[in-house]
Amino acid sequence: MNRIFAKLSPRLALTCLALGAVALDVAAEPEVRGQKPEVRSQPADPRAPTSVPVVRPPRRLEEDELRTLLTESLNAGRNANGAEWELRITRPWTPVKVPDELLTVEILEPAINRMTPNSVLRFEMRAGRQLIGSWQVPVQARLWREVVVAESPLQRGQLLADAPVTRVRRDVLTLRDPLYELPAVPTAYELTESVAMGTPLTLRALRLKPVVYRGQTVNAIMGDNALTILLKVEVMEEGVPGQFVRVRNLQSRRELRGKVQDEQTIAISF
Repeated sequence: MNRIFAKLSPRLALTCLALGAVALDVAAEPEVRGQKPEVRSQPADPRAPTSVPVVRPPRRLEEDELRTLLTESLNAGRNANGAEWELRITRPWTPVKVPDELLTVEILEPAINRMTPNSVLRFEMRAGRQLIGSWQVPVQARLWREVVVAESPLQRGQLLADAPVTRVRRDVLTLRDPLYELPAVPTAYELTESVAMGTPLTLRALRLKPVVYRGQTVNAIMGDNALTILLKVEVMEEGVPGQFVRVRNLQSRRELRGKVQDEQTIAISF
């Protein structure tokens, strides 16, 4: 180094020495240039407790579990009438991977009141608030509910109060207008058709018992607020209270229409 400086001019040698001193000052004080000294982190205490999140691996959703989820979703929306849904998936279900958490499904289509014995259910599946996906599956559905069934053969015109009936659990999706409950006054109803033993009764199989019959003579009340006329008429057709029937004036033989009030009275308006 001395040989190098010896070959330099005195002025150039002084300049080099000055530059070297400045470089040493900068290396010794890094904060002058906006740099911070290195801070070494302390080693972690191996005895300190650590919190490690548990991540459970996904699992497979099999057909039996899916059927249970769909059935529970349908039964959750039923009324308090004892009805219960039963489902069977009619096409093989390919298992899918789902989170190992509590799953719920929401049936989007069809509406519960539009379910048929053979339906295609479109549904969404969630794990908590997380949407997993949506699928479609064809199912065979049954809706079990108690209905009124004939214990022995019933005849047309038989009073409902005298008909031997019982309540049996049946699939009501295959029935049309089944009778779920007996009327409050069974003596006021009669059968409009014959019913075989073990057959569910329907709404159309019942009607109110007629209180007036063809050929019967009853009282007819004709009038309005100002004038009322009472006369005898002949009933031309049977009728129940509130029904309009044809009657014939016994004196003039003129046919009229009146509203049945009870067993002995028909109201006729002018």
